[in-house]
Amino acid sequence: MTDNLKNLGRTTQTIHAGQHVDAATGAVAPPIIQSSTFAFADCAQGAARFAGEADGFIYTRMGNPTIARLEEAVATIEGGAQGLATGSGMAAFCTVVFALLNQGDHLVGTSSVYGPSRVVMERDFSRFGVESSFVDTSDLDALRAAIRPNTKIVFIETPANPTIVLTDLAAAAEIAHNAGAVLLVDNTFASPVLQRPIEYDADVVMHSMTKFINGHTDVVAGMIIPKDDEMRARLKPVHAYLGACMDPHQAWLALRGFKTLALRVRAAQDNAGIIAEYLETHHKVEWVRYPGLKSHPQYELADRQMDGPGSLISFEVKGGVEAGAKLLDTVKLMTLAVSLGGVETLIQHPSSMTHAAMPREDRIAAGITDGLVRVSIGCEDVEDLIADFDRAFAEV
Repeated sequence: MTDNLKNLGRTTQTIHAGQHVDAATGAVAPPIIQSSTFAFADCAQGAARFAGEADGFIYTRMGNPTIARLEEAVATIEGGAQGLATGSGMAAFCTVVFALLNQGDHLVGTSSVYGPSRVVMERDFSRFGVESSFVDTSDLDALRAAIRPNTKIVFIETPANPTIVLTDLAAAAEIAHNAGAVLLVDNTFASPVLQRPIEYDADVVMHSMTKFINGHTDVVAGMIIPKDDEMRARLKPVHAYLGACMDPHQAWLALRGFKTLALRVRAAQDNAGIIAEYLETHHKVEWVRYPGLKSHPQYELADRQMDGPGSLISFEVKGGVEAGAKLLDTVKLMTLAVSLGGVETLIQHPSSMTHAAMPREDRIAAGITDGLVRVSIGCEDVEDLIADFDRAFAEV
């Protein structure tokens, strides 16, 4: 089925990828194989599976039929080899770093990357002799200058969290490969509906499936998509033995959410375009960052490497932190909560929430100002969202 989907549209792919009629029952929806272990027909079959000489399942930490469907589905639309599903987005990131870096190696990443990704490099992997540095990767000269002889991973998040700054994927891939490094891309903010980094020569793509892929704010999950089988072979043993796997029921929920991914992404994006224009012209807003606005510094890059600007908006309210806090405390329909990519609109304050663990000077250098507000636009009626903003701004 996967091969037959390659030339079809994104919506068709998300509905049908990983979906196979169950051979045993004829069920259209995938079954949840809630089993920790799998029986062998005989000793020889068990030995062959452990040796990698025969296909089949052994133990759910190492693979499971329900999880495999999800891994196939996401890999189909990303255009990579079979994915590796993890229990969270951070588990996906840590698996890649653990698999590809050794003591003395170096990672260079996007300065405004998802906060915990940066913190775990600077606080935890550093304890084992792994070095890291973070720069504005939208500035390709800065990225080139950050490369060291021991750089093994170039880690890009585009659009970046929460600044909505974009990095040129093709150029980043060239810089990484010229240095003998792997290009790892966090594609969570765009989702594979809007951006597929492997098409621009990325080596590994990762997602927090908690966000757009699941899309219903009820699952924590991650996914790694290697470019090819060779890269998958490097990642798979660490994935299995590190215990970064997910639960079959968790996979089933994410697979159910994936079927509506394209529909949700486009509906939220339609809303975001209207709201970004509303915010940009509002007299109480200092600035707005959204790739669909011509005022965005990388508007042309977004048009070139993305199939749409997405549904994440960052902005700053005039009056600084206090005014922004008043806005957040006053909205009623929008939910004051972290995360993103759900059907409901979520609004939050990164410098005191998702990026609070970063030192303030690092946040400011990365473009995460004290007054920055990030909103993940959902699928509500856009008129209701604007009315909610109107009520809140009236109190600021």
